[in-house]
Amino acid sequence: MSDIPDLGPMPQRITVDTEQARQLIAGQFPRWAHLPIEPVANGGWDNWTFHLGDGMLMRLPSASEYALAVEKEHRWLPPLASRLPLPIPVPLAKGEPGAGYPFSWSIYQWLDGEPASTDRIADPVGFAVDLAGFVAALQSVDTADGPRPGKHNWFRGATLRTYEGHFESALAKLDGHVDVHLAREIWKAALDARWDGVDGWFHGDLAQGNLLLNDGRLAAVIDFGTCGVGDPACDLAIAWTSLTADGRQAFRERLSVDDARWARGRGWALWKTMVTCSHALGDTGEPALNARRVLTEIFAEYSAGSPPAAPAAADR
Repeated sequence: MSDIPDLGPMPQRITVDTEQARQLIAGQFPRWAHLPIEPVANGGWDNWTFHLGDGMLMRLPSASEYALAVEKEHRWLPPLASRLPLPIPVPLAKGEPGAGYPFSWSIYQWLDGEPASTDRIADPVGFAVDLAGFVAALQSVDTADGPRPGKHNWFRGATLRTYEGHFESALAKLDGHVDVHLAREIWKAALDARWDGVDGWFHGDLAQGNLLLNDGRLAAVIDFGTCGVGDPACDLAIAWTSLTADGRQAFRERLSVDDARWARGRGWALWKTMVTCSHALGDTGEPALNARRVLTEIFAEYSAGSPPAAPAAADR
């Protein structure tokens, strides 16, 4: 379909080492040149991340496509932070290309906390309600002039049909390993569930690694590289990927999600999980096992109820 965005090829990532990060700081922010610089463990894929002293971090995009988010983050994260109930990263300074590094980059204040995981969450339902409160506050922010779905966020907030090629490839690879007929039925229900066209702000990548805990409670939300305004159903995917069944229900109730948006959110979770399962086919490590668990959860939740009804409003 001509109106479906083209995701293009996979980004060509570059490598950034500690010495290069040190040169960037010394050349552009000499007031911080005395601070130690260390790589952040599990710093993510889209950015190379380094501790800068005790209270800051450097985020250097790993490919030109990921660098598109830098200007957006500097423009929008400060006003978003003032409207949200939990801390989010706020840029302190913007770096320019240099020392052999080709993109703009950012310095942020370090936010304390440990990445969310099932064994660290003190109260799964309370966690879900707190997360829903954050999502509700984000969706209430004025969307005027906000960043529309595009290459800067891999078309989060656009139609799920953007990812149909990815889904079909995963489906073909997983045939004989999972119930592909049920997966296709769930996917079709998601595609058929119409969006009313009312824009909302979304994070775009609500995942355990981007949710920080303090004493088992949700304490901060990080990594807004995929944020934007559009269909906010993409932020519902976490209901299946990271919440318990009771937590998922509390999350949905707190957000007052109708059947159509819930179906689209399920579709986002299914796309992400099917692709992960296809890449991890035959693996027995924790990421592969977790993806299969999530897929089982999606299948079970869908099968427990009737397929969601779709409102008549035109999709966009």
